[in-house]
Amino acid sequence: MPKRGVRGVLPLPVPCPGQEPRSHRRKLGRSVGGDFCIRTRKYESSPLPLQVKNKAPAEVQITAEQLLREAKERELELLPPPPQQKITDVEELNDYKLRKRKTFEDNIRKNRTVISNWIKYAQWEESLKEIQRARSIYERALDVDYRNVTLWLKYAEMEMKNRQVNHARNIWDRAITTLPRVNQFWYKYTYMEEMLGNVAGSRQVFERWMEWQPEEQAWHSYINFELRYKEVDRARTIYERYILFTLLVIVHPDVKNWIKYARFEEKHSYFAHARKVYERAVEFFGEEHMDEHLYVAFAKFEENQKEFERVRVIYKYALDRIPKQEAQNLFKNYTIFEKKFGDRRGIEDIIVSKRRFQYEEEVKANPHNYDAWFDYLRLVESDTDAETVREVYERAIANVPPIQEKRHWKRYIYLWINYALYEELEAKDAERTRQVYQACIELIPHKKFTFAKIWLLYAQFEIRQKNLPLARRALGTSIGKCPKNKLFKGYIELELQLREFDRCRKLYEKFLEFAPENCTSWIKFAELETILGDIDRARAIYELAIGQPRLDMPEVLWKSYIDFEIEQEEYEKTRNLYRRLLQRTQHVKVWISFAQFELSAGREESLSRCRQIYEEANKAMRNCEEKEERVMLLESWRNFEEEFGTNTTKERIDKLMPEKIKKRRKLQAEDGSDAGWEEYYDYIFPEDTANQPNLKLLAMAKLWKKQQQESEAAEMDPDKDIDESQS
Repeated sequence: MPKRGVRGVLPLPVPCPGQEPRSHRRKLGRSVGGDFCIRTRKYESSPLPLQVKNKAPAEVQITAEQLLREAKERELELLPPPPQQKITDVEELNDYKLRKRKTFEDNIRKNRTVISNWIKYAQWEESLKEIQRARSIYERALDVDYRNVTLWLKYAEMEMKNRQVNHARNIWDRAITTLPRVNQFWYKYTYMEEMLGNVAGSRQVFERWMEWQPEEQAWHSYINFELRYKEVDRARTIYERYILFTLLVIVHPDVKNWIKYARFEEKHSYFAHARKVYERAVEFFGEEHMDEHLYVAFAKFEENQKEFERVRVIYKYALDRIPKQEAQNLFKNYTIFEKKFGDRRGIEDIIVSKRRFQYEEEVKANPHNYDAWFDYLRLVESDTDAETVREVYERAIANVPPIQEKRHWKRYIYLWINYALYEELEAKDAERTRQVYQACIELIPHKKFTFAKIWLLYAQFEIRQKNLPLARRALGTSIGKCPKNKLFKGYIELELQLREFDRCRKLYEKFLEFAPENCTSWIKFAELETILGDIDRARAIYELAIGQPRLDMPEVLWKSYIDFEIEQEEYEKTRNLYRRLLQRTQHVKVWISFAQFELSAGREESLSRCRQIYEEANKAMRNCEEKEERVMLLESWRNFEEEFGTNTTKERIDKLMPEKIKKRRKLQAEDGSDAGWEEYYDYIFPEDTANQPNLKLLAMAKLWKKQQQESEAAEMDPDKDIDESQS
């Protein structure tokens, strides 16, 4: 027997007579008596699968798209429409109603929670003017799901369409009592009462709604309702309740509600009330929750009232207290206002204040961004008073670089320099300038690094203040703490301007003790002695200089010494200097300079001396590896002979000129592997070829060896000879 469950009958499988084991396939069927059983059939051993001999594709291919298109064309899936029935008498009508009601009731009985079935049933009854039956169906549906909003709306709309006003009011009352947070019920209810002309009833519904503290739009709907009937005082009262009640303020602390209230007063020409609303809003939000939209609206209101000074005060008050990143719109409106109603000074003020705010944000984000500080200080210096500028400078110099490395201090030190220059040139405060310089000097870690510029600027400042002892003391302290070339040069230049030559000599001596390899210092010292007319002292300085074991630019020093002797017309000493220099270096420029000196000596034997120098240079340069230098010497010699020589000397120098040839050499990479070949130019000098008579013999030996290798290769591959002979 079948076993009954919660819903319907659950058929259990009953074994039929002769049932086979479960390993065989089962088939579900219905027995004669209506009960279910499982029929089983034992398959015989399946034969071998059929062998497909022709696996080629068919000639006519049919796609799924063709099958669908043919099915649509033949309308295989379309069902014919049901036949139209015409009801001719009451009996047929009652029969039709019975059948339809039975269908609806069956659908409801199957699933009571599907509200659409209830609504269709009620609407069908309504279409037959069976209002009582439809009302009964809606009530039954509400018993099933009273939280369904659509059900309440359809129910009330049915009553309103059939002009059952009291029934509709009853339904709306029940709906807003059951579901008071569904705003649609309240909107529909108030709209119905207003359409019926029951203004007092609609107001009463609104009052009931406001007790539930609805959202913002509900309050505005109530206000608009009162304004439609010119009840401005009532609308103001609603705004007051909306804004001022403690609970409502907590629920709606938004700025736009205050702005709407103020604009409402302004729209109805209550300007004093509107101003009071704005002032109360500013007081309510305070400085902790300031919003730029409130101040923009307040300023525009005052602008409409032609109160331009009040507008300017409002904007400045807001800009001083609202964070800069939140005041972009405020800046924009303030700028527009000043362009419309302000003078040139006001426009410049707003632009400067806007840029100040931008720089403030930059230096707040990164206090060690010294470029931003420079721009900020430049702006402040151009527009504000001295106290404000000093305050910004103090804030800037307080950001000391965290690492004591000179590269991190290079930009920072200019803050101090600009600060001191501002105090001296703009503020005209010498004592404060001195304090700035001294504070900067104390701050710099002189044991690790220093800045000569600061010491020199401080000394120059003291000189401008006619305080020479302090200037000398500052420079002396700098040389004692952290001697640098720039400090020595600046101190010496200062003493030169003061014509203190004895002090200059002492400073040069200290300088050369500190940096004996500095050729420029030796040259400047000698030039000083030359200017003072002490030639022997200058020559002694040069002799000391060229005797130093290490020099940074020895060629400059020797040239200066030689030029010094030439200016003194000491030609013999100049020749001795050239000889001494040639003992240290055989550079081609030295030989050429020596030859040009002999040529410019202006004596009868100058040409022979010059030619002799070229001869010596050519002999000395034969063993030089740099052949380009030897070519340079020979070209200079040839130019000399073309200008001053005879045909014989010209022919002789032409024979000495080298031949320029192109050669190849093998390149090697850093790891020692082959990197290919490169071409380069080499020079073959006739003198070198004459001194090497075995070069021709060596070349002939190489040619004979190459021929031997070619003959051996031909003997190893006789076919190659045949091919070559045929070709």
